[in-house]
Amino acid sequence: MNHSIKKRIEVVEGDVTKLRVDAIVNAANTTLLGGGGVDGAVHRAAGPELLEECRKLGGCPTGQARITKGYKLPAKWVIHTVGPVWRDGEHGEDELLAGCYRNSLALAEQNGVKTIAFPSISTGAYGFPMERAASLAVTEIKTFLERNRSIEKVVLVCFGKSAFDIHKQAVRELAG
Repeated sequence: MNHSIKKRIEVVEGDVTKLRVDAIVNAANTTLLGGGGVDGAVHRAAGPELLEECRKLGGCPTGQARITKGYKLPAKWVIHTVGPVWRDGEHGEDELLAGCYRNSLALAEQNGVKTIAFPSISTGAYGFPMERAASLAVTEIKTFLERNRSIEKVVLVCFGKSAFDIHKQAVRELAG
């Protein structure tokens, strides 16, 4: 990874709903109507208007992404993406997770987003192995940033020190 791309990827430990970026990514379920984990936190922080807008979207297939306003969040936009539930790695999980990052970044670019923050998609209740998910995330982000100058900063927001260390290592390994 060249130095300028490495400078455009940041790994932090914290709460994605508190970040001052143009867009945050929500690890949503297919209904987009809220849930647990990151999804529940995003809906609570954004307020009831987010749920109202999400109802009009009619859901989102796994691996795809949809965009809404951020409402009460510091971020102007919320990009909702639906990660795969981990089964055994033999049911297209890697490609679906890669699609979450690709499609979220494409939507961000289409909407003039300069800074975007991602949680670790599918690694909580959906059970995707953290190291594998971090490697896929960093690979997709790196590929996007190599071709696109529009997004200035991608922040990987980790819940807990273990997730932070794993994501830092994934960035280091791809910086090789």
